[in-house]
Amino acid sequence: MGARKYFGTDGIRGKVGESAINPEFVIKLGWAAGKVLAGHGTNKVLIGKDTRISGYMLESALEAGLSAAGINSGLLGPMPTPAIAYLTKTFRSEAGIVISASHNPYYDNGIKFFSSDGFKLDDDIEIAIEEMMDKPMTCVASNKLGKATRINDAAGRYIEYCKGTFPSELSLQGLKVVVDCAHGATYHIAPNVLAELGAEVIELGTKPNGLNINEGVGATSMRSTVEAVLEHNADLGFALDGDGDRIMMVDHLGNVIDGDQVLFIIARDALKSGRLNGGGVVGTLMSNLGLELALNKLGVPFERSKVGDRYVMELLQQKNWTIGGENSGHVLNLNLASTGDGIIAGLQVISAMLRANMTLHDLAGGFDKFPQTLVNVRFENPESDPLNSDEVLTAKAEAETALGKQGRVLLRKSGTEPLIRVMVESDDELASTTWAEKIADAVRNVSS
Repeated sequence: MGARKYFGTDGIRGKVGESAINPEFVIKLGWAAGKVLAGHGTNKVLIGKDTRISGYMLESALEAGLSAAGINSGLLGPMPTPAIAYLTKTFRSEAGIVISASHNPYYDNGIKFFSSDGFKLDDDIEIAIEEMMDKPMTCVASNKLGKATRINDAAGRYIEYCKGTFPSELSLQGLKVVVDCAHGATYHIAPNVLAELGAEVIELGTKPNGLNINEGVGATSMRSTVEAVLEHNADLGFALDGDGDRIMMVDHLGNVIDGDQVLFIIARDALKSGRLNGGGVVGTLMSNLGLELALNKLGVPFERSKVGDRYVMELLQQKNWTIGGENSGHVLNLNLASTGDGIIAGLQVISAMLRANMTLHDLAGGFDKFPQTLVNVRFENPESDPLNSDEVLTAKAEAETALGKQGRVLLRKSGTEPLIRVMVESDDELASTTWAEKIADAVRNVSS
C-alpha cells in the first residue's frame, strides 16, 4: 500500500481552484472512485453538498467522472453531512459522497466518502482510489455509462428521521428555540425538525447565497446566536456549522454551552435512563478535565482519543461504546447516527431538559469547567523535538506533581505549523497560567 497523497483524516480538502479542489482533479477522482467501487460491486453512489457556490461545479465534475466509470449517481442537493451518511444507508447505495469543507470559509471545499453502512470508507479503499488516480482515465462504452437522477424527497426523509430520534412521549410545545444554521446545509432541515416537534423557532443563518456560509454565524461564531436568544427571550439556542455535524448551544441567560457540556448532559441522561448499558464516554486530549472528573464521579468511564472526530469514532468502536465527542461540538451518538450530527445531539439535550424538568443552564451546571491556559511556542528547527528534552520533561513533571489530580498538562506539536502547544488545566486559574508559562519558557530555552 502506498503512502497517502490526497486523503487526510477528513477526506480531501483545500482552497477551490488550487491543489485537489478543481474540476480536472475532481473528474479524475470521481472516475477513480467509480472504478474502485465498481470492483467491490457498486453501481450507485449518492452525492450531497453544502451551500458553497463551488458545490455546483464539484458535483458536476464528480458526476461526470462516476459516469465515465459506469456508476450511477443520486443527487441529493444541499444536505447535512450526517444526512448523507444516513441516506446512503436507507437508499441501499454502496457509497455516499459529501462535498463540503464543514466550518471553513466559502472559498474552501472538500470531498469525503461514506461506505454503505454510513461510516467512513475503509482505509484500504481510500488508498486504492489514490492508486487508481495515477492510471490513465478511460471511459466505459456508451451503453454502460452511468446515469444521474435528482432525489427530490431527501430533505423530507431526513427531517422525519431526526424527529424519530426524539422521544415520542415528549414535545417541544411551549419552547422557544433560536436555530442558527450558519447559512449552511441545515438551513431547510433544522428549523423544520424543531417546528414540527412543536417548538416556536427563531431562524438565523437560513439564507445561503453560496458565499456566506459560516460568515459571522453558526457554531464557530456564537455572538449572533447569543444575541438572538437574549433579544427574543428564548429558552435556548442551537448553533450548527456549515455541514451540520457539530453543535454549540446557548442557555436562556446567553451562556455558550460547548461540546464538552453537551456531551456531559447526554451521557448523564443516558445513565439515568439506563441507556448507557455500562458503557463509557470518549473525549479527546483537549476535553476539559472537569468533564472527566464529573463523569468519574457518576461512575462513568472516560477515555481520551487524539484530537479529531475520526479518532473519537475509532476509540468508540474499539470500546463498543456509543457516546463521544469534542469540545468543538462534534458529538457522536452511535446508537442514533453513524457520524457526528448536530441536530440529533441538540434534540438529545432538549429531551434531557424535559425529562429532568430543568433549564439548559441548570443542566450544564452539572460540572465545573476547569480554566485552561494555552501557550504556543514557535521553534525554528521543525526536525527537532523539544518535547523530549530533559529541561522540558522536568518542567512538565514538576507541574504535574504540583497540580496533582486537580490538573493536567498537555504538550503537543502542531500538525500544520512549527509550534509546540503547551496546555495546562487546573481548578486554580493562577496555577494554570503560572505552570503554562514555566513550561513554555523551558520549550523556548531548548528551541532557541
